[in-house]
Amino acid sequence: MANRSSGQKKDPKSNQPKKSKNTAATQKPQPDKSEFDYPAYNQQESKLAPGLMKPIPEEIVVEWKASSRPFKKKDKKFFSTVFIICLLVCLILFFAGQVLPVAVVVAVAFLVYVLSVIPPEKITYKISNYGIRVGDNLYYWEEMGRFWLDKKYDFQLLMIETIRFPGRLTIVLDKKMPIDALKDILSEVLLNKKPEPTLYEKVANWLQEKIPLES
Repeated sequence: MANRSSGQKKDPKSNQPKKSKNTAATQKPQPDKSEFDYPAYNQQESKLAPGLMKPIPEEIVVEWKASSRPFKKKDKKFFSTVFIICLLVCLILFFAGQVLPVAVVVAVAFLVYVLSVIPPEKITYKISNYGIRVGDNLYYWEEMGRFWLDKKYDFQLLMIETIRFPGRLTIVLDKKMPIDALKDILSEVLLNKKPEPTLYEKVANWLQEKIPLES
């Protein structure tokens, strides 16, 4: 007897395993949560100017109060050393016939005296999604480059390259500021790298070693 089932056609899909709906391929990977919860904005198109997006409101991430500059009370030795150096330089320039540079040296010496006598005021520093606010001045992220940490006297300083004069922004940090958390925030936009010292800095360091103004 002929096998009746031999004439029947088999479905090629019948032997294939059925795909499960709960496979790992269908599951979407969950994004890792960042250490800092930044505000998420859904930008909308402007009705007034089609094609342009509405501006994003400013959101403060970190805020603290500190001195506007590092300060240390100077002793009499400091002022006497500065006066002698200034007098010698002015005499050399005067006998050389350079009257205008003498006025510049006197002005710089007066500025050093004022900064050494008058203590700085406390101002508010803010880091936001726009940039960094130093008092009433706002430095946008597009204006800044590398950042690094430094120390002067007993103050922890945040140094940032800027395109504004004098090319460097010095920010005094709060003593309770978590440094690692601050680095993580700034590293989202800026490069954490200390640049090589400039020629001016090398000369200033050499003079400070040869003629120490402070004990």
